[in-house]
Amino acid sequence: MSALLDAWQHRPTRRRVWALAAPMILSNLSVPLVALVDSAVVGHLPHAHQLAAVAVGASLYTLLTWAMGFLRMGSTGFAAQAAGRGDGGALRQVLLQGLLLGAGLALLLILVALPFSGLALGLMQPSAQLDALARTYLQIRLAGLPAALASYALIGWLLGSQNARGPLAILLTCNLLNVALDLLFVLGLGWGVAGAAWASVLAEWSGALLGLWLARRALQRYAGRIDWPALRRWPSWRPLLAVNRDIFIRTLALQGVFFLITVQGTRLGDATVAANALLLNGLLLSAHALDGLAHAVEALCGHALGAGDRQALRRSLIVAGAWSLLASAGFALFFGLGGHWFIALQTDIAAVRAIALEYLPYLALLPLIAVSSYLLDGLFIGATRAREMRDAMLLALLPSLALGWLLQPLGNHGLWLAFLGFMLLRGLSLGVYAVRLSRRDRWFGAPAPLRQRPAD
Repeated sequence: MSALLDAWQHRPTRRRVWALAAPMILSNLSVPLVALVDSAVVGHLPHAHQLAAVAVGASLYTLLTWAMGFLRMGSTGFAAQAAGRGDGGALRQVLLQGLLLGAGLALLLILVALPFSGLALGLMQPSAQLDALARTYLQIRLAGLPAALASYALIGWLLGSQNARGPLAILLTCNLLNVALDLLFVLGLGWGVAGAAWASVLAEWSGALLGLWLARRALQRYAGRIDWPALRRWPSWRPLLAVNRDIFIRTLALQGVFFLITVQGTRLGDATVAANALLLNGLLLSAHALDGLAHAVEALCGHALGAGDRQALRRSLIVAGAWSLLASAGFALFFGLGGHWFIALQTDIAAVRAIALEYLPYLALLPLIAVSSYLLDGLFIGATRAREMRDAMLLALLPSLALGWLLQPLGNHGLWLAFLGFMLLRGLSLGVYAVRLSRRDRWFGAPAPLRQRPAD
């Protein structure tokens, strides 16, 4: 208990946590803000299938982009450890490799996205109007995919180098521009669902260009150079690709859960899938805010591991963990007491509102159940221990799928109960791995980070 109090009362650690967390919370909150504005703008168009089309199209696009989330998470862990060692050459290598991977994967995903979307929509069995609008939305959004993946790598790298203002600038610029263009294209010019998609594309490219400029400025603080011959050798890519592979599998499993919610909800009707989308916007709101503290854990724990500082690692976890618990309780109260306002803000379609209000209690429980998984994700990312993250996610996924199948007779209630079970199992499985590594004193035996020889 005294060790917990000592860590909590350590002012330098609290300042460092909030110096990273506060900008990331602000920037992260701008991400679900875009989804909220999309829902609010399109939700005030006359037909439910228009709102449902944006929900389905955005879900398909998000499945593609979030599956590439390893570009951010892998960059953060390796960059944080390189910064902890003061290795400017490794920082440059991590950034370049992240951008190259992003460009290659964007091209690959664009090639497979159209047949994938046809298969996915076939599984959903949407109405003809919803199908056509969802396809239009996704096809337009693909034009912004290279920029979105580049931004992942840039944001992860800037955060890992403990520069939280850079991601804040990128995300705020991208998302606030998206909001402004959304209002202009959809309501001002009357472009409808296509206008919401074009707003996102232009905003994504603006954010990526700003990120490149910020990364160039940030590198001026670190001496070193890229070992170009080493980049042509497999050993220089193996550590990053191994971590990214495991994070990819973990992220794919997570996105598969969200995708299945959309699929099952679509089979229950346009109004149900629209209502679920509104509730999931609430989950995104709380998750992105709590992820701000998890991002601080990534950067601070990775830096402590790179510097070999056990005390800093413990203090960072305790301080960020305590604030995460308080924040999750705040979100639970907000959705429990003011959820009806949250739903009304997003749509005035009576049928959608009624369904969303019926399932609102599940949303109120989610922050309390999910908070531990967010925080522990930050620890494992900072330690570049992606294999444990992957295994914990799969351990949570398999019983949750079985639970979802068993609860099908309960309709949308069964769907939400299975989702709550998944989030609970996700946190528990990560906790088991964290305790095991702590008991064996294995955190400082994490996979070796990328290294560079000193500049000549």
